[in-house]
Amino acid sequence: MAGVAGVNDFQWCFSQVKGAIDEDVAEADIISTVEFNHSGELLATGDKGGRVVIFQHEQECKNRPNLRGEYNVYSTFQSHEPEFDYLKSLEIEEKINKIRWLPQQNSAHFLLSTNDKTIKLWKIGERDKRAEGYNLKDEDGRLRDPFRITSLRVPVLMPMDLMVEASPRRVFANAHTYHINSISVNSDHQTYLSADDLRINLWHLEITDRSFNIVDIKPANMEELTEVITAAECHPNQCNVFVYSSSKGTIRLCDMRTAALCDSHTKFFEEPEDPSSRSFFSEIISSISDVKFSHSGRYMMTRDYLSVKVWDLNMENRPVETYQVHEYLRSKLCSLYENDCIFDKFECCWNGSDSAIMTGSYNNFFRMFDRNTRKDITLEASRESSKPRATLKPRKVSTGGKRKKDEISVDSLDFNKKILHTAWHPKENVIAVAATNNLYIFQDKIN
Repeated sequence: MAGVAGVNDFQWCFSQVKGAIDEDVAEADIISTVEFNHSGELLATGDKGGRVVIFQHEQECKNRPNLRGEYNVYSTFQSHEPEFDYLKSLEIEEKINKIRWLPQQNSAHFLLSTNDKTIKLWKIGERDKRAEGYNLKDEDGRLRDPFRITSLRVPVLMPMDLMVEASPRRVFANAHTYHINSISVNSDHQTYLSADDLRINLWHLEITDRSFNIVDIKPANMEELTEVITAAECHPNQCNVFVYSSSKGTIRLCDMRTAALCDSHTKFFEEPEDPSSRSFFSEIISSISDVKFSHSGRYMMTRDYLSVKVWDLNMENRPVETYQVHEYLRSKLCSLYENDCIFDKFECCWNGSDSAIMTGSYNNFFRMFDRNTRKDITLEASRESSKPRATLKPRKVSTGGKRKKDEISVDSLDFNKKILHTAWHPKENVIAVAATNNLYIFQDKIN
């Protein structure tokens, strides 16, 4: 693994940007999820229009060895279409909520994509040969007159231009009453879980007509509902363990060996609230928007509105690390509540060696934290610094008093520009950052 060093040990530089430059962004083009596959060779994005775009990493140029290869479009397909639930008179959006890659078993690639209700398993494969010389049809596909066939031909495979095909192999539907917020492939590579606001289901990848309900927090009387499930993930190497987070800022770790229905958790992670800092917004900003296990499986990371916390699975009473993402917004919570930004769901990700973490913020800023040195950096995804190999300058937000030359005032942040979805290459210092309808790819500067 390329050492994936600390975030301040090297300079990040611009690599690529994908997407239109138009000021008027179509709602359907807004990126809603970003995910590298297990090797980092492929990068998938899903958007609000139900499309999945897969980028493939091209090999490095031999004549320019200091340049890493670029990611170019490999396949684009329509994963989900808008639907209508006639029983509830509700429209079901085509927006892709999550994409998860399955480990590669052969030359084809498989991924799961989901909208609010339906999960689909897609196969992405290549074809560079076609069969010719059929007996019952001509080369243009028309059927031949059987009476005019006088000899038997053996079809042969002929080379053709490479074609990448995406085909749906399974459709997992009708198992969620509420909106699906998470899917996670289990380490046994045979099962996966899907979570909505109140339930978590366990599926087998080969079986589409039934799933097992493993968590159900729906109260008998919906008026007694106090919390919802916000995210869920399987442990990276223990196939019986999974976690789910709640809107109350708690995380429950469950073991499927203890009971068929995991309503009673094995571990309960919660940080005691400081009574002096309690406010009207406390419950909203403590809601966890994302939970991710480290690659080692020893830690997990949670993102709430203002911070990222790293938890040791062996210590439930408090996180071992807390990183403030944009503490300067604490004084702006009232206006963020009025414009609904306080309900934005930011995701977070680990680097390949679990030594650094990344998450997004507003004004197209994204934050990186080095776990070893405790240093942090704020960078910006902007077309202004999108010259090839341009070094990203660290950004700073001024919270009051005299503003320095390179600082940006907290009052001039653009809350319509937000980085909700990020991904880190599993083996190298390459990151993908979704900014509205644009996908930025950055890498460490190779001298």
